[in-house]
Amino acid sequence: MENTIYSIIPPLLAILMVILTRRVLLSLGVGIIASALLITDFSITGTFTKVWEAVKGIFVADGELNTWNVYIILFLLILGVITAFVNISGGSRAFGEWAMKRVKTRRGAQLLAAVLGIIIFIDDYFNALAVGQVSRPITDRHKISRAKLAYIIDSTSAPVCVVSPVSSWGAYIIGIIGSILATHSITEYTAFSAFIQMIPMNLYVWAALLLVLVVAYRGFDFGKMKEHEDRAITTGNLYDPDKDIPGELKNDLPVSSKGTVGDLAWPIIALVVGTVGMMLWTGYKAVGSFDILPVFENTDVTKSLLYGSLFALAIAFILFFRQVSLKGVEGSAVGTAVVEGIKSMLPAVYILIFAWAIVTLIDELQTGTYLAGLVEKSDMPVEFLPVLLFLVAGVMAFSTGTSWGSFGILLPIAGEIAAATDVSVLLPAMAAVLAGSVLGDHCSPISDTTILSSTGAGSNHIDHVLTQLPYALIGALAATIGYLVLGFTGSTLLGLITVIVLVVGIGFIKGKNTESAVSQ
Repeated sequence: MENTIYSIIPPLLAILMVILTRRVLLSLGVGIIASALLITDFSITGTFTKVWEAVKGIFVADGELNTWNVYIILFLLILGVITAFVNISGGSRAFGEWAMKRVKTRRGAQLLAAVLGIIIFIDDYFNALAVGQVSRPITDRHKISRAKLAYIIDSTSAPVCVVSPVSSWGAYIIGIIGSILATHSITEYTAFSAFIQMIPMNLYVWAALLLVLVVAYRGFDFGKMKEHEDRAITTGNLYDPDKDIPGELKNDLPVSSKGTVGDLAWPIIALVVGTVGMMLWTGYKAVGSFDILPVFENTDVTKSLLYGSLFALAIAFILFFRQVSLKGVEGSAVGTAVVEGIKSMLPAVYILIFAWAIVTLIDELQTGTYLAGLVEKSDMPVEFLPVLLFLVAGVMAFSTGTSWGSFGILLPIAGEIAAATDVSVLLPAMAAVLAGSVLGDHCSPISDTTILSSTGAGSNHIDHVLTQLPYALIGALAATIGYLVLGFTGSTLLGLITVIVLVVGIGFIKGKNTESAVSQ
């Protein structure tokens, strides 16, 4: 069943069930079992063994602790505790009151979240969770639905990281590009200069970022997103209270009346400083110098997130006891903060564990390899290569739930095809792979970045997927047409202008009819 058309059945089954049933864990569980059945030729005992191996591999790999996954889980749990301390200390309340005096419109609150998403570009995981923590008090006060916030976060995290050379994504991609250039003896540009030249060719990224700004500025809400926004405006319910909301604390936590903006700001600053500092340190330890690109290429992202969160937790803990000394809150609330903070993140942890398990089994089924083989076997004019790679990368990332996996498989294939046909399309072809991978990531309910965007915003995961999907498809349509223009004209500028005109045109025409009921 490996590397055949049957390998796409489990991911498609899981995704279809998620959309139809809205039950994430059940749907992922069915996908996991279906994958194991195909791998073991429908052996019942073999299936249980394979599922156990996949789950065990999340925590233990090659006889050692799987630190990547374990550190992410610990980071999420610690972030939940930090959020609880910040809330109990009165930081979120004080920040919300402070922000309401300065950010006075729904439009301004949405644009602020988008700008924060753009400027925090070091890592997509960090971006999703940090931007959510800062933005949520502001967007909540302006009755902006959590689904809308999740969309803003998701559409400004990975898109910015994938075009930033100084990020975990950029360093990883530059490393792959370097090996492709060396393999094909291409010396007219370096891996770094190739990456820089590819930035304007990453058409979906610019479509996604521009669409976020248009949506925030024009109130371009439709479909499921409009339902969520209308409910938030008319009833004040930012999400469906009957659904699991990761990262959401219970409403009856004690809150200090003496909290200040610093009770929220300092833990967030500590998180940023601690995480970035550890990324630089772990990268330096790996390469032995402070050469910035090798440092980010070799940094230990998850260890940095863990240590950064521990530093932020220490600051939040100190500020909490400051409120105790001011008689703003009882010291006994520390136990409540820890327990409720951990409980608030458990839904996200459960979904991540199931998603990691199905991704492991899909990788063993070689779903990505099968889809990549379709590209290699295609015999079409070279002008269609960028758009073909964009669409295949989108399907691959959507099916496998990983954009990085799609990078690793399809970038070398794009290099092979371009080298064998017309090397002048190498950079557009690789840029199309990056763009399609981010598109698939945005659309996939089993993507970890989509899950963490839901968590950061405090949105139900399926609500986020279903409300973001139409916007992602608008960006995909604009990018598809843009890649056709780029492929046939050879002009990056014309392709980019095409995307801009389409996105702005759609957003501004439709936005006139979908302005929020609340005054902008």
